[in-house]
Amino acid sequence: MKVRIRRIDKTLPLPQYKTAGAAAFDFVSRVTAEIQPKQVSYIPLNVAIEHPESHMIIMLARSSLHKKGLMLANNVGIFDTDFSGHDDEYNAAVYNFSDMPVTIEKGERISQGFLRKYERVEWEEVDDLGNKSRGGFGTTGLI
Repeated sequence: MKVRIRRIDKTLPLPQYKTAGAAAFDFVSRVTAEIQPKQVSYIPLNVAIEHPESHMIIMLARSSLHKKGLMLANNVGIFDTDFSGHDDEYNAAVYNFSDMPVTIEKGERISQGFLRKYERVEWEEVDDLGNKSRGGFGTTGLI
């Protein structure tokens, strides 16, 4: 599938799949940034993307991000089809959970994304679903 992408800093690579079996591509930081302890910073990812209708890009942390003392502040990022304007640069909201400042270098891989097809629903409201209730959190472990 061909997807239109705008790279802001052409000295940095496009998002890449780093192995033949990789399900997600890596986003890199467009800038060097220092994230202070217990703070959230927005890291520009150097791309604006126009993906197909009925598709979204889901952004997740790279598995190594926590080793730096960082996590994605919103856990998962969803980029909608209509976030595709010329200046709609993707950003990662990162939270520094450590007690020390953390530096992200320009060009460093910090998050990953994948394209996913979705369907929108049309709600059909009912008064009774007609199914037996299973219970709440943790009920599958009960006998």
